[in-house]
Amino acid sequence: MDLNPGKWKRNAKDKLREYRRVLKIAEKPDREEFSMSAKVTGAGMILIGAIGFVFYLLSNLIPNYV
Repeated sequence: MDLNPGKWKRNAKDKLREYRRVLKIAEKPDREEFSMSAKVTGAGMILIGAIGFVFYLLSNLIPNYV
């Protein structure tokens, strides 16, 4: 592990420069893009919840019949 403070400082500056560049080119999504992202995210949450619920039901019902 390198404990050279000059190198750490340089790496930190490089990272901050990269983050700043990303924030400069990022833009606020328009209403249509936000709506589509919300729909896709909601559908994914519902799908994962449904799969979890099916596993929950199977884990509670199978031991009763075995």
